[in-house]
Amino acid sequence: MKTKIPFIALLGLWSAACDDTTNDIGIFTEEDNISASTAIYEARTRSLVADSVLSNSNNSYLGRMTDPETGLQVKAEFLAQFATLENWEFPDYGLMVKNAEGEVEADSIEIRLYYERYYGDGNNPMKVEVYELDTTNVIREDSTYYSNADLTRYINSKANGPVTSKIFTATDFTLSEDDREESSYSPNIRIVLPKDYGTFILRKYYENRDFFRNSYNFIHHVCPGFYFKLTDGNGTMVKMRVGAMNLYFKYRDAERDTVYVGMGRFAATPEVLQNTYVENEGLDAWIDNNTECTYLKTPAGVFTEMTLPIDEIYEGHENDSISQTQFTLYRYNAEADQAEAFDIPQTLLMVRKQDMYAFFEERRVPDNRTSFVTSFNNSYNTYTFSNISNLIAYCRREKNSEAAKAGLTPEAWAQSHEDWNKVVLIPVETNEDNSDNIVSVTHDMGIGSTRLVGGTNDRISLQVIYSTFQ
Repeated sequence: MKTKIPFIALLGLWSAACDDTTNDIGIFTEEDNISASTAIYEARTRSLVADSVLSNSNNSYLGRMTDPETGLQVKAEFLAQFATLENWEFPDYGLMVKNAEGEVEADSIEIRLYYERYYGDGNNPMKVEVYELDTTNVIREDSTYYSNADLTRYINSKANGPVTSKIFTATDFTLSEDDREESSYSPNIRIVLPKDYGTFILRKYYENRDFFRNSYNFIHHVCPGFYFKLTDGNGTMVKMRVGAMNLYFKYRDAERDTVYVGMGRFAATPEVLQNTYVENEGLDAWIDNNTECTYLKTPAGVFTEMTLPIDEIYEGHENDSISQTQFTLYRYNAEADQAEAFDIPQTLLMVRKQDMYAFFEERRVPDNRTSFVTSFNNSYNTYTFSNISNLIAYCRREKNSEAAKAGLTPEAWAQSHEDWNKVVLIPVETNEDNSDNIVSVTHDMGIGSTRLVGGTNDRISLQVIYSTFQ
């Protein structure tokens, strides 16, 4: 559907059109003899269930929560490797304190899972089991892993159950409230491993120091990492920032004849693999019965698909330049009985549907031609894409050129390429450099949900400004 609007009513929109994302428009003078016109078109949207997403976030997630909107549970557990510093060294063997049998042994060993935040109830008990991975079946760095990948296949098949287990709450009640409020305190989950595991690592070092020369050797010969499996609890999800494995031991200062406690730290950082498994069942049937609007749900949940009316936009404007195409997505507030509703996704990526997997696999960043990002506007309860004119023009050129190559009419080509004019809106997290340029985009793996105007009830309005050379 097309609606014409007097140009004078959109002078403010016209002035906003001259930015670095406009297409085929420059700086004009009165002598250029350019006329402008505007129109509004309608786009269709629908919810699109994502069975999985690329699990390449720098954060890991652990927990289970029930979506108050759907009544469905979402569970997350993760796999993590631990890195060693280059050419790591323990004290000389002769300085190590030995046991009664004259062998080195660890005092203790622990894993600290430092978390950035938690969702849900900080007092809720959750249970995690920790499984050692397999040095003979190490997860590959050069492979792509999605959030539904069976990461348990990397667990050591010869191990007799988990290394240990832990019942935890996001709020650490082993510390006083004053201690938790100290600026030096970093919230974490402490998991104690068997002392024998620390002793095993120490003896591996003195057996062959080359095993600790780099992270690759350490992972393939000593500690391949762990799988953290959630086995009980509901109502809490923790967003991990970093993990650390701390090994404590005793050694002597020969000159002072003093015994010290030393610590070796091995960290789960972006230098080694961390992958989150997400279980989010039942969404397909729920979305099929809730089509009156569209949804965004994370992690690995629901996106919103939009069909752009590109042919309509160009009908009667074949020789015009499109200066600006803008649209706004309006968000419904959560229902009154959803007091514990999930977070609102803060950043949206718009990407062509045919590129929705390659964009993340190839580690692309938004180019303002076929992909764009925008942020949630809390004041207006909206997401606005201010100018996607480049995308409109790109899709039309592609259709015409590809049809010509195939010896088809543009209409016939479009019928066999049904996604040519479709885009997908995906919640993401972005990282910026010091100049605020986006340097990476990953799927938002946090607990988020929002409901958007659209679906079978409403259409999305696209405001288009044309410029014509007389």
